[in-house]
Amino acid sequence: MVAAMRRTVLGLIGWCLAGFAGAAPLQPAEVAVVYNSASDESAKLAKLYCELRKVPEANLIGLKLPLTQDITREVFENELRKPLRAAFDERSFWRIGQDANGMMLPVSNRIRVVLTVRGVPLRISAKQKPADFKPDPKNPFAGRDEASVDSELSLLGVEGLPADGALDNKYFKRDVSISEADLPFVMLVARLDAASSATCERMLRDTVETEKGGLWGMGYVDLSNKGREGEGYKMGDDWLESAAATNRKAGIPTVVDRFNDTFPKNYPMGAAALYYGWYDWHASGPLLNPAFKFRRGAVAVHIHSFSAQQLSNPTQNWCAPLLEKGAAATLGNVFEPYLHLTHHLDLFHERLLSGMTLVEAAWAAMPVTSWQGVVLGDPLYRPFSHLDGSGSRPAADSEFIALRMAQLKWGDDPAEHRKQLIGAAERMKSGAIAEALGLFMMGEGKTTEAKVFFNTAKEHYASRSDKIRQDFHQIGMLRAQSDGKAATIRALREARIRYGSKLPESEAFAAWLDILDPPPPPPAPAPGKKK
Repeated sequence: MVAAMRRTVLGLIGWCLAGFAGAAPLQPAEVAVVYNSASDESAKLAKLYCELRKVPEANLIGLKLPLTQDITREVFENELRKPLRAAFDERSFWRIGQDANGMMLPVSNRIRVVLTVRGVPLRISAKQKPADFKPDPKNPFAGRDEASVDSELSLLGVEGLPADGALDNKYFKRDVSISEADLPFVMLVARLDAASSATCERMLRDTVETEKGGLWGMGYVDLSNKGREGEGYKMGDDWLESAAATNRKAGIPTVVDRFNDTFPKNYPMGAAALYYGWYDWHASGPLLNPAFKFRRGAVAVHIHSFSAQQLSNPTQNWCAPLLEKGAAATLGNVFEPYLHLTHHLDLFHERLLSGMTLVEAAWAAMPVTSWQGVVLGDPLYRPFSHLDGSGSRPAADSEFIALRMAQLKWGDDPAEHRKQLIGAAERMKSGAIAEALGLFMMGEGKTTEAKVFFNTAKEHYASRSDKIRQDFHQIGMLRAQSDGKAATIRALREARIRYGSKLPESEAFAAWLDILDPPPPPPAPAPGKKK
């Protein structure tokens, strides 16, 4: 991804976790569901969504569209945008009027969210450029009219907009529901799409089920750590550092990888409810493990210019693989967006934890529309509406709920907080709570205390995969030391012997060894021999 072209203000003054929960939430009647009537599969998914979310039948709109991922600008205008505008007119969804500048746009709108369903084209291709066209290095947006279909639909009712470049998103950094934002000309667009209809249906059912008690589990954050090398990645790393800090304040145990390489192949990413990372072209690390699955309802995002370039192949790019591995929601880009014009993940994460819906959190974190971004998942999904501990409490979530409750009760008293968690870990024989204590200590630079808790977690965890992760935490602390390379290599070799080679997650040790102690290159062929 091209480096950030400008800095933005990070963080929100006065924002508090769960502070949005009391605001008026989006209503199903405010959602329009658009499907491709040329596809029975698309129609079936659209109707299922309306049934599960109780969206009125009048809000279901079928358009006969090409059964392709890519469409031209002309096809978008004539077969999608104009017929959809006509449907809004016919159903009296909005009232079009003139603003103070003479522009025609919606001045009232009953629809605040548009959901496009698998089968609706994903991307608008760039127009053919003249033979003598030369890009302007001072203005990389000039002449760029390729975009995501969804991003273009956000300003569906506004007439006379240019196709080139990006337009300001007036909902960016808002901290109120779109229903209360007084922006009738803006609609937030999400997409129900994945590599198969079965995955789409699973995503829907997972979100509905997860909302009964909320999303609980571990967070994983994978920084590029290249900003310190002057490669222009600092903005993205700042977003991810902020997300990790937000998790700590919320009592969500979070693993942070600050090495230049991404999580290694088959890394044991257990109980993964949240994942933010970058920067590989295609899915890597834990996603390569055939046995890996995210927790039900998980939100997972990997920053990459072409993360949503396609959605039909579950092994290519990032969005499709993340969803195929069990995530319920993700964000992505269909073409090069430039870093500062993609979703600001710190803002997205803060708003998601505050109780916002997926689509509101995503669009409040996106500075532009008419550009490259997509939001994949149920737009009404509120994974953290029960961050106060209300709702159902499945046994599988009990340890993570206990961590949150401890944070709420003793978060302002670190000594008491630690004492209570140590007691809970012992009473419950909880590997998750002991690991969380170790991660908290590691975040504070208290490596000796962290090792004690990680070793305790190894004793309490039954799964060898979870035990491997505790070793990775400790080896990672060695690797982070300026003089720790030799000790790290030694610890990795010992871990490989300890766990053997049959467990898929043990391959992660080999991946780090290949980085730190790469094997010698093969010998050059003898003279006269073929390579």
